[in-house]
Amino acid sequence: MATSTQSKLDRPRAVSRAEWLVARKEFLKKEKEFTRQRDALSAERRKLPMVKIEKEYVFEGPNGRANLRDLFGNHDQLIIYHFMFDPSWEEGCKSCSHLMDNSEGAIVHLKARNTAFVVVSRAPLAKIEAFKKRMEWIFPWVSSFGNDFNYDFHVTLDPEKGDYEYNYASAKTLLAAGKIWFPKGEMPGLSVFLREGDSVFHAYSTYQRGLDVPLNTYNFLDLTPLGRQEGEGPAQGWIRHHDKYPTWKRNGAGDKLRASQGNSGGGAHAESRITMGYEENTAERVRRAKAVVFLASGDSSYVTGTELFVDGGFAQV
Repeated sequence: MATSTQSKLDRPRAVSRAEWLVARKEFLKKEKEFTRQRDALSAERRKLPMVKIEKEYVFEGPNGRANLRDLFGNHDQLIIYHFMFDPSWEEGCKSCSHLMDNSEGAIVHLKARNTAFVVVSRAPLAKIEAFKKRMEWIFPWVSSFGNDFNYDFHVTLDPEKGDYEYNYASAKTLLAAGKIWFPKGEMPGLSVFLREGDSVFHAYSTYQRGLDVPLNTYNFLDLTPLGRQEGEGPAQGWIRHHDKYPTWKRNGAGDKLRASQGNSGGGAHAESRITMGYEENTAERVRRAKAVVFLASGDSSYVTGTELFVDGGFAQV
């Protein structure tokens, strides 16, 4: 069972509902002011000048070679996440994996706003593809191995290559201050590009705490009394790759497809992968799994006028 390192002395005091409501309404004023400030900051960000990209970058992707313009597809905007994955590593950074776990579900909606999203790493494509398959991700991910993209956008540090900086500051100074962890290697970041015809412009890049925004794990925890529970330890020091948590299971998109087609083989496979969420006896897990697979299959098409409540066992708690 997970335990909090936060002392009970740091927890909120218990008060009456009336006293709580007074405090909550007072804090709501601050939240609304913060929202207005955030909206104003976002509007100011959109007015920042941009720089035309004159250098040719060629990436390796699952469909072959592509340049920076190609990564836009038919869209006018492109967001790139600089995922830490050194060519010598066998798996990607766990903190970058955490960010992409948080972001994957949102990417499909970006296209509706004329925006493409691509992940870029320096690892060779074969390593990227193997890790992506293991993590069951489906977002676009290309390799910058062999070009200067990571160095030019300051997400691979090397004092012998170009400007030695990170987050718009000297990497040497940041290292001395303990604000970065090593003098050479991969760092995280996010960059935004805009195109006009076939011309590509760099509009924005953010690093370090600027990457908190898409981390909804933190956004949720920030709403709770115990917060992020990191104490004096490193940020995200507790994070693991999602398949390394002891309770991790996932019903993959392929399993869902096979079940919806009424394929008995796929259905059986899906049954074995459905997460119940809470411990219960094997017979009960099987019964619930069979119900889910049946409802997802074509065999249930005759069921009308009745609501069947299948929640994976959550209502039993």
